[in-house]
Amino acid sequence: MTATDPALTALAQGWCALSLLHGRIEAHIERALQAKHDLSVREYSLLDVLSRQHEGEGGHLQMKQVADAVVLSQSATTRLVTRLEDRGLLERYLCPTDRRGIYTNVTAAGLRLLDEARPTNDAALREALDEAARTPELLPLVKVVESLNVPA
Repeated sequence: MTATDPALTALAQGWCALSLLHGRIEAHIERALQAKHDLSVREYSLLDVLSRQHEGEGGHLQMKQVADAVVLSQSATTRLVTRLEDRGLLERYLCPTDRRGIYTNVTAAGLRLLDEARPTNDAALREALDEAARTPELLPLVKVVESLNVPA
């Protein structure tokens, strides 16, 4: 039997707490978005990321960038884009300067749904954080999340 390094044990426990917090938040938001808007967390995230694109240099994201932003593989992102495209929420088009590149834009219907779903997402996030804050081992992580000021 080997002795376990206390620093590594603490690190593993911290990672487990972070994973637990993420899972609880995601599950809570998922239930709310599905119930009120027929959207998954991933679908909402994809619409949100793509809605932030803009015209001009570096304004449109390549599929790899989109996949990284929504934390999915490229193939899973492509399937997700296809599902939302089939629902009329996204559209794909060829890059005007490189015919091999394909961009994805949120349609007007997608933007409307995103605007309707954003308050649900935000409220569910707040509820999930408030609930997690009642668990002593998650409270420090909740405080960190609440203190973050990450630009959109």
